Amino acid sequence: MTTGVDSFASGPMWAGFIAFVLGMLALDLFVFGGRKAHRVSVREALAWVIAWVCLALAFAGLLWWHLHGTQGAEVAQRKTLEFLAGYLIEQSLSIDNMFVFVMIFSYFAVPPELQRRVLLYGVLGAIVMRAGMILAGVWLVSEFAWVLYVFGAFLVITGIKMLIFADHEPDLEKNPLLRWLRRHLRITPGFHGESFFVRQDGVLWATPMFLVLILIEASDLVFAVDSIPAIFAVTTDPFIVFTSNIFAIMGLRALYFLLADMADRFHLLKYGLALVLVFIGGKMLAAPWFHTPIQWSLAIVATTILISVVASLALSKPQATATGEAP
Repeated sequence: MTTGVDSFASGPMWAGFIAFVLGMLALDLFVFGGRKAHRVSVREALAWVIAWVCLALAFAGLLWWHLHGTQGAEVAQRKTLEFLAGYLIEQSLSIDNMFVFVMIFSYFAVPPELQRRVLLYGVLGAIVMRAGMILAGVWLVSEFAWVLYVFGAFLVITGIKMLIFADHEPDLEKNPLLRWLRRHLRITPGFHGESFFVRQDGVLWATPMFLVLILIEASDLVFAVDSIPAIFAVTTDPFIVFTSNIFAIMGLRALYFLLADMADRFHLLKYGLALVLVFIGGKMLAAPWFHTPIQWSLAIVATTILISVVASLALSKPQATATGEAP
């Protein structure tokens, strides 16, 4: 893979990882019921979240083992920490995408049993889009090193905007993409199972599920614009960038089903994510004068997310009690 950026990964390593991703998607579709509409239970979602975290950690272990044997302990430790930091950053930022999924499904009143498949297609689309954006980003960084400062400034501005508008709820009714789709497509009034299109009296109609899919893919694209530059603060190795992104994306769907019903309890998490973006952007801008070790970046991002989660849960408990709902 010629990118002009140093990478330890060989062709077989790229092929092996892509085969692993395709294999996991095939298992989801044909073995674990991905093609069958059903409501994902909290237990099932938790099992998948744990599975994907364990797979990511196992991959980090294999990465360290391979590099320790081929390039030495120093390179093995550095690359493994880069992967873990990148995975944590991408996983954290993907949580913001989860809030958008909740909003989209709520707006269209998508039944829980119909959500799983559309999210699977969303994952497939996100993988393709991010692969293209990562290749473009790596090429830009290799050809124009100064673009990292552009990424840094963009992340700082984005983080500040998130801080200012953290409590702002977007109005999908005014979404220009949704309005354009409604003007140019025949759309059925209700869902037809998981179908995106149906034929009625010889005429092809789009279903509301197709609009949901388009908005899911659009949100994936928007969030990729934030998350792809963020990981370049940690590493420019295309293999690390790609694998950490893919592990975060593959686990996002299970995380959604695990946390969707209590997303409102994480009301302070957006502030934590905004601070993470500001920190990462500032780190990129300050790179010529101050080098932040990977360990520090990993610790700062993890601590920021943890504090925002704990604070959200702690501050939401009195509100839940105040409603006087019976247990």
